[in-house]
Amino acid sequence: MTGLWTSRRRELVERAAEMGPSFAARAEAVDRSAVFPYENYADLRDAGFLGLCIPEEHGGLGGDFVAYALVSEEIGRHCGSTALTFNMHTATMLLTGQIADDLDMSDTERDEHDRRRIGMWKGVIDHGHLHAQPFSEGRASGETAGFAVQAVPVDGGYRVSGRKIFASLSEVADSHNVTCMVEGDDRVRFLGVPADAEGVGIEGDWDPLGMRGTNSKNLLFEDAFVPAEHEFLPPGCFDQMATRWPYFYMTLSFTYLGIQRAVLDYTAEALRGDDGPVERRDLPQKQHGWAQMRLAWERSQALTYRVLGEVGVDPGPDRVERALAATVTAMETAPEVAATAVRVCGGRSLLRPSALERMYRDARCGATMLPWSVEAALDRLGRAGLYD
Repeated sequence: MTGLWTSRRRELVERAAEMGPSFAARAEAVDRSAVFPYENYADLRDAGFLGLCIPEEHGGLGGDFVAYALVSEEIGRHCGSTALTFNMHTATMLLTGQIADDLDMSDTERDEHDRRRIGMWKGVIDHGHLHAQPFSEGRASGETAGFAVQAVPVDGGYRVSGRKIFASLSEVADSHNVTCMVEGDDRVRFLGVPADAEGVGIEGDWDPLGMRGTNSKNLLFEDAFVPAEHEFLPPGCFDQMATRWPYFYMTLSFTYLGIQRAVLDYTAEALRGDDGPVERRDLPQKQHGWAQMRLAWERSQALTYRVLGEVGVDPGPDRVERALAATVTAMETAPEVAATAVRVCGGRSLLRPSALERMYRDARCGATMLPWSVEAALDRLGRAGLYD
């Protein structure tokens, strides 16, 4: 998989790794208080990483989908909440950038889309704007169309009403980029609702098992006005993405690949004696547990990296199924590796403020995340090839 590691991608990952120790040092406080990692985002902003997937000619770092995946894995190695929320922001940059470039649009739509995304990118680069991408509505596993949030066309834009749940960055985003529908039109709209628009509300507490710094409360929209300039994809392009660029749906999994690596880092330090008696590494049962963890992580990373080598528009069925398999493997291997690490490292690893205790909880959260939750992905994989 050496082709993945171009000099530019390697440089971006190395730059992200430089921020890693600071992220890791703050992770316990972020988790304990369930607060957004503001300091980490100040670092990301100062390093230009809010523009990771914005073209260089528009002030960004020019990273592509693969660069994002590798950077996300590295950030996840240090702070799961930071990596997961970074996904929500960067996903919009990818969707409106590299992915949109591969979708069909009329010349007029293409020109208008380009003008609008340049304006959005400028807000990110010049003002540090954060973009959220609330997706879930709590209706059906793996929902990718037919959203309940409604948009009503009005002079100058839309009025949006409805509810999104588990909306990461709910209290900190500058724009909530929602998937929604217009009555009588089956094309999904992708609209950026300004966070300060009248009619935008936040409900509920946020005190979850893991990923506690993601600030994923529920969003309510009551006739919230969205300017036409904030329709960040032409109507129907989100639907195109779902079928022609499905790799977009696996972006969450890279965080969990990073968590696997973080668990390995922790366990290696514990067994080498960096955090206890060195004799533990001489015990065969510890060595066997360590080997099991390495094998699980190697399988997960190898499958993900194989998929990253295939990323592009209009993949065939085999490649889509492999992407689904990679997503399930990353999401399921993270808690598997963390559970083995607890056994290998012993009961003290479950005592706060142990980093492994936090990573164990964070690792449990990936399986339920839409749209490619483990259940949704297994449902598709279970049917693939049996009914075609």
